Amino acid sequence: MTIQIAPSLMSADFTRLADEIATVESVADLLHLDVMDGHFVPNMTIGPAVIKACRKVSKLPFDCHLMIEHPQDYIGAFLDAGADMISIHIEAEPHLQRALQMIRDGGAKAGIAINPATPAESLSTAIEFCDYVLVMTVNPGFGGQKFIEPVVPKIRQIHRMVVERGLKVAIEVDGGIDATTAPAVVSAGATVLVAGSAVFGQKDRRRAIEMIRNAVVSVKA
Repeated sequence: MTIQIAPSLMSADFTRLADEIATVESVADLLHLDVMDGHFVPNMTIGPAVIKACRKVSKLPFDCHLMIEHPQDYIGAFLDAGADMISIHIEAEPHLQRALQMIRDGGAKAGIAINPATPAESLSTAIEFCDYVLVMTVNPGFGGQKFIEPVVPKIRQIHRMVVERGLKVAIEVDGGIDATTAPAVVSAGATVLVAGSAVFGQKDRRRAIEMIRNAVVSVKA
């Protein structure tokens, strides 16, 4: 089982983004970019313009997590900015299948993001239309939060849904992920780990990523 590590740029130093990206460029599998609008979540971060600028200094696949209202209205802008993956929240998009198809039609992988309190059953009629599910293990809006342990059984439930339906849908986990919490989510079925402060909060980013990889190298779902 291949585990991918996606450092979250939200925890980086925004005064020197190019330099920060360079510290993970050769060791990360993806670069996770959190987009917040101050409405769907109580915080504001970056938009397409910043992502487009980052695209010029990185060859990593860009994993864009849209924590915004009316995400369908902005899919085109993020595709144009260079997103390789775009996840939208099931809680924010009433026309989910249509939005996911727009992402795929634009050449990117389509993801469904799901908040900690949202049940796995909410995915039952949409999971076939996505390439990955992004499970939040903190309430979205801010970095550095504590991992919500009761979400782990939900990851296992989503993994079971994927297996039983014979789908090629990856499970990504975001929130409080580090070398201590990573084994639990990987054993539940996650294969993509988003790590913010556990990577960008450390002086040696290569070692930080290697610590997470080493923590899950022998874990089986």
